[in-house]
Amino acid sequence: MFQKTAKGFFALTFAIVCAQYTEQSARAQDANAKHTTTIHNAGKMSDAQKIALAVSAGPAEISSKATIMDMTDMSAPAKQLRAGTNGWICYAMVQQPMCLDKEWQKWAAAWMSKGPLKVEGAGVAYMLRGDHGASNTDPFATAPTADNQWVVAPAHIMLLYADPKMLDAYPTDPKTGGPWVMWKGTPYAHVMVPVSPTKGATMPSK
Repeated sequence: MFQKTAKGFFALTFAIVCAQYTEQSARAQDANAKHTTTIHNAGKMSDAQKIALAVSAGPAEISSKATIMDMTDMSAPAKQLRAGTNGWICYAMVQQPMCLDKEWQKWAAAWMSKGPLKVEGAGVAYMLRGDHGASNTDPFATAPTADNQWVVAPAHIMLLYADPKMLDAYPTDPKTGGPWVMWKGTPYAHVMVPVSPTKGATMPSK
């Protein structure tokens, strides 16, 4: 039963996201072009450029009303650049900006502190500019190794479930072309849902 429920939730979410992504992709591509140089010089980015980077991570309907946090310098505390009104937070982060709903904000706080996590409802996060890579098995890996399944994901959304058994409806292989579970068996397990119409997840060849 949970497999049908999980897949039903995914189907609804995926349909919504695909519709949003069609409109959003052009804006994200434009933002990518504008920030190709400045993204490697985060210290030189203006607040306006950092806000543009953050909002490019999610659908305009969400990111335009979200709180914007500057995390371009990971050695410094996060700085609020703009207050929001819809409960979402979009983060300006070098090479991997993201927009998180409240459940994902709680997840992020637990992950950053390596603390316990209790997911209490469905959570949705957007990374419509993709990421620069992460281990598919180790939540705290910082670089690829021979066995940590390093994967670079294109534009995607991420889903949380309150019931971890819901994750059993999905594979853990990023190369299937569809959704997969990252970090399964850890408190931080979640579903990765690619939404790029032309790119798939990539992994180093063995």
